Amino acid sequence: MKLPTFIVAALAGLAALALAGPPTAWAGHAADLVEDVQGEVAGAELMDYVAPGQVIKLGPDGAVVMSYLKSCRRESVSGAGSVTVGPSESKVDGATLKSDIVNCDASHAQATSRETSEVAATIVRSVGPDSAPVAQAVIYGASPIFEAKGRGTLIVERIDQPGERQQVELSGRQFKGRFYDFAGTSHPLTPGGIYAASFGPSRIVFKVDAQAKAGPGPAVGRLIRLN
Repeated sequence: MKLPTFIVAALAGLAALALAGPPTAWAGHAADLVEDVQGEVAGAELMDYVAPGQVIKLGPDGAVVMSYLKSCRRESVSGAGSVTVGPSESKVDGATLKSDIVNCDASHAQATSRETSEVAATIVRSVGPDSAPVAQAVIYGASPIFEAKGRGTLIVERIDQPGERQQVELSGRQFKGRFYDFAGTSHPLTPGGIYAASFGPSRIVFKVDAQAKAGPGPAVGRLIRLN
């Protein structure tokens, strides 16, 4: 029996999807950032982005801390069982889940570097003695984590006041090849300051919250994405 053309096309499309496998977090479906992993954990590693539907399995001594990019919900899961990632919160089976809400900029987490770079260039050009720059994102720690993949020069310059500028040569050996954490340096940013950060063609203007503290803190609240 000969199948209609549109049915054949639909079946071919389904077959292609099956061969391609499930979408990855880098296909634009990232929901959650893994901030800590302890003990026996399978299905996720430290500073992985995970997508809805992804399952993480924990052994009896396993523990994982995850933060949702859209909801700023931070979850700590421990004990034998599994975690299924959702769009804004997880479901657990067997394990113990504790959660709270942390300060983070959910709108920045969903923006692309192309979008932020085009706007940032306009903001920086318009800065003058009588005009205050408008930040595209806010971080809640004075020691940001920059997501900057590969080799290049990371420049972080304060633009609401002159004189503060940091330049870091990244060799490509940053954590997972993309994460550089200022918490490991002695040069935190100034609470309340507005900065322009650039790495290659990517640029963003961001503000450090006035109550921000230096040093480690929830990664989702300190993350600046330049990729």
